[in-house]
Amino acid sequence: MTYYQKAAWVLERLGEEGTVIVDTRYALNDTEAGRRAYAEAHIPGAYYLDLSRDLSGPKRPNGEGGRHPLPEPEALAAVLGRIGIGSNTTVIAYDDQGGAMASRLRWLLQWLGHDGQVYLLEGGFAGWQAAGHPVSTEVPAPAEGVTFTPVVRDELLVSQEDVKARMGKSGIVLIDSREAPRYRGEVEPLDPKAGHIPGAINRFWNEGKRPDGTWKSPEEQAERFAGLSQDDEIIVYCGSGVTATPNVFALQEAGFRNVKLYAGSWSDWSSVEGNPVATGEE
Repeated sequence: MTYYQKAAWVLERLGEEGTVIVDTRYALNDTEAGRRAYAEAHIPGAYYLDLSRDLSGPKRPNGEGGRHPLPEPEALAAVLGRIGIGSNTTVIAYDDQGGAMASRLRWLLQWLGHDGQVYLLEGGFAGWQAAGHPVSTEVPAPAEGVTFTPVVRDELLVSQEDVKARMGKSGIVLIDSREAPRYRGEVEPLDPKAGHIPGAINRFWNEGKRPDGTWKSPEEQAERFAGLSQDDEIIVYCGSGVTATPNVFALQEAGFRNVKLYAGSWSDWSSVEGNPVATGEE
């Protein structure tokens, strides 16, 4: 089973009962860009979910929970029901950010106990357009009679306090999913401090794809994480709990089962004065 499907596969399922397509395009440097892009053109029948308004909760005082705190389960469940996603609905998600935003939706569905299949569109919307597939400006009406009942799986999640309690312990692996310069602390465009959580190793999330932008196979993903034990508890983080999610799925595809997301990630960690910070290579 793969989490990624090509445009031709998605094309065959347009309008299929029990399948919902979700556009999650979003730019961190222009928070309205995704919504504008959706209004200009999207896959026919697709609904739009916004990272900051739908797939995150309100920002908290002092940066607690990071730049994109997790939404309240009941609030997200209400959003999902309005666009026709029930507990067993097949979901196809896409973005134009390499799959990061779509992966956030996929992880949230996993967290809320969704039992249906959730796929990411290979190549995103740009690939869909390049293939000459149809687009639309029509916004679908809210779904009727669909309820999403969350069954929260908090075992998929760790908090800042959990990370502190596990740091340096045998059998615990911290993976920083950001680009190497941010991991090393050479640059920090978004968060209060530069660097990484001490002891974390760096596996940039976008290296889960081949040069042509397609996602690597389970065997290729396993090569990225060579040296880690299947018995380890693996905690994955990034800047704000978004680009870590492709690494969560890459690890799962590679056969790792004890994989957890530190959802607040570096933006949460670095907001607390006194939290240890490492720079350079581990």
